[in-house]
Amino acid sequence: MPARPPTEPTPPLGLELYEQYCFACGRQNPLGLQLRFDRDAEGVVARYEPRREDQGFPGVMHGGVATALLDESMAWAMYAAGLALGLTAKMEMRFRRPVPLDAPLTVRARLSHVRGRRIEAAATLDSEDGARLVEASALFLRLPREEEAKLLAAIGWG
Repeated sequence: MPARPPTEPTPPLGLELYEQYCFACGRQNPLGLQLRFDRDAEGVVARYEPRREDQGFPGVMHGGVATALLDESMAWAMYAAGLALGLTAKMEMRFRRPVPLDAPLTVRARLSHVRGRRIEAAATLDSEDGARLVEASALFLRLPREEEAKLLAAIGWG
C-alpha cells in the first residue's frame, strides 16, 4: 500500500513527537538516536550520522542500533500514512553488510500491507553511496482505539 503523497508542503513530520523522551526520535533524550523523518514518495526517510556510541565491533555499528533505526522508521511510516500508533509484533532483519560508523546513513520505510489492526512494513538502511546494508520487514499491531486515545493524550495529541 503506497503512502499518501502530501497535498501541500508540510512541517517536519510529527513535530510534536520530537518533544518526547523517545529513545529513537525524542529531543529530550540525550542518549537517544534523535531521528527526524520526512515523507518521500513511498513512505518516510531519515538521515542518520552514526556515533562512536553506536559501535559493536570496532568501526561497525551494533546490530541492535541498526535494528532500532529500522523499527522506528517503520513506525513512522504508519504515522505518515495516517494510521497513528502501533506496536511491533514481529520483526525480521537481514544484515547484508557491516554498517560503518564513518559516514552518514539513509533509512527508508514504507507500508506493504494493511488489514484491520495488522500492518506490515518494510525498511532499508543504506550507506552514503547507496549500498544496501540492512533490510527489515515487520508486523505491527495497531493499538485498540481506547489505548490509542490514552497514548495520544499522553503525547499531547488528544
